[in-house]
Amino acid sequence: MNDLLTVSSSPHIRHADSTNGIMFDVIIALLPAAVYGCFLFGLYSAAVICTCVLTALLSEFLWNIILKKPQSVGDLSAIVTGLLLGLNLPPKTPLWVAAIGSFAAIIVIKQMFGGIGYNFVNPAIGARIILLVSFPSFLAGASNFVEPISLDTVTSATPLEVRGIAGAAVPTVKELFFGMNSGCIGETSAFLLLVGGIYLVARRVIKPIIPLSFIGTVAVMSLIFSGSINEMLYQILTGGLMIGAIFMATDYTTSPATKWGKLIFGIGCGLITFVIRKFGNLPEGVSYSIILMNILVPHIDKLTAKKPFGVKEAESNG
Repeated sequence: MNDLLTVSSSPHIRHADSTNGIMFDVIIALLPAAVYGCFLFGLYSAAVICTCVLTALLSEFLWNIILKKPQSVGDLSAIVTGLLLGLNLPPKTPLWVAAIGSFAAIIVIKQMFGGIGYNFVNPAIGARIILLVSFPSFLAGASNFVEPISLDTVTSATPLEVRGIAGAAVPTVKELFFGMNSGCIGETSAFLLLVGGIYLVARRVIKPIIPLSFIGTVAVMSLIFSGSINEMLYQILTGGLMIGAIFMATDYTTSPATKWGKLIFGIGCGLITFVIRKFGNLPEGVSYSIILMNILVPHIDKLTAKKPFGVKEAESNG
């Protein structure tokens, strides 16, 4: 009988999900937005995405060879990181800039901290912020928008920046929802991002707590300060809010483990995003809000951790 017992450290719960299975689901969920972005902005945007993905794979592959570590490219996490970074870049980003960002995401942010499961911030977001700081002229400001019904290419600011330009045409709520507007490659269509999010929830890859609290906080704060439902809709449908809340803030490694922790995390991301948009000099605050809350995750987990059954607080002798 004793031969059937196995003594091991926690965790003792086993689940059929594997890392590559989870990452494959994330890739599937991102594909509609990625394909639409390539259709909307043209073939060059596909080259930007491919550059990010291939650089991420190559960087992880070479890192493992140089350090004589087991190959981890098969877990698909590098593909997800490259895909997320590519979708968060403007459609005319120089390919060498995209490659630098993908290299930084895998080597500097992920592998130098121990690989998957050990990075303290989301690699794709961290890399995007590195590129924003290092190459602001390429990542901030205008992006090239191609209308599907026309071969003409026009340069226009992102929807969040358009509002500050006198006389500029502001996209309608319908256009924002379905993605007929400028912006980064994968952030334009809120509809397709929501479809991907629903798929991940249905597959139990993510829980809806963080996306709902993140987006909901931005919506409530926008409504309070503006008193306009149209303004509220505009705030939640523009920028990187949808892709950030659904696909990046829910990263397993860099988000809280408890339900209350996830709620606090989502609300914190929403508040920081709104404050940056409303009072800061930057038109967008999603990336900064997520990375700031990533840093606080250990403290959030500590504050919201459940007390083990049967454990009592130490009695004071004083």
